[in-house]
Amino acid sequence: MEKSVLTPAGELARLPYPHFPGESAAYQEARRALLVEEIEFRRHMTRLVEQRRSLPPGPVIEKDYRFRDANGDELGLIDLFGDKHTLVAYFWMYGPQRARPCSMCTNWLGAVNGNGADIAQRVSLKILGRSPVERQLAFAAERGWSNLDFVQTVGDDYANDLDLINDDGSENPALVVYRRDGDKVRLFWASVMTRDMADPGQDPRNAPDIASLWSILDLTPEGRDPDWYPKLSY
Repeated sequence: MEKSVLTPAGELARLPYPHFPGESAAYQEARRALLVEEIEFRRHMTRLVEQRRSLPPGPVIEKDYRFRDANGDELGLIDLFGDKHTLVAYFWMYGPQRARPCSMCTNWLGAVNGNGADIAQRVSLKILGRSPVERQLAFAAERGWSNLDFVQTVGDDYANDLDLINDDGSENPALVVYRRDGDKVRLFWASVMTRDMADPGQDPRNAPDIASLWSILDLTPEGRDPDWYPKLSY
């Protein structure tokens, strides 16, 4: 199918759009130039999504990773799909050695919880942790989360194979998307941007950034404060 020819972003930016009273000519000119970039960025993001969806089949997950759900049942990776063809698995930093979970994981999961019921209509979403399920659920209840499904990783094979446990015992998060292929499970996509890939002065993050916290702050004059991080309580 022949792709449609897109109208140049500069031409689209000249179309009428809402203006606030009192805008100076300098502000209007700069805002229109920014609008061109925003349109181009949206198109780039669309191309990125299409490229991700066009990935060739990923490797079959051969190891029999085991998990335990809230009922105490032991499950395999394919069981986490339920009746869905896609599994989104987020490994959060709440291992048994931690008194409290990671504040950034908590921030992200709080936002995802608000969309959990909608996400569940399309894909299976599981939150994986090394702590017992009961401990994870206790924290979820404390935060008022009701739309997230927590499971425990049985043993550390999953975490070790994904390099999620550091030499000092601390953990790293992991966002992985799997695809069911008959009676097998294949990797579809995983976040692989490491800290070493961050630009100077930049907090390591995915593209797009999965945290709505940073997306909102990116809209503000102050932007992201490199010396500020969310906390579990204030």
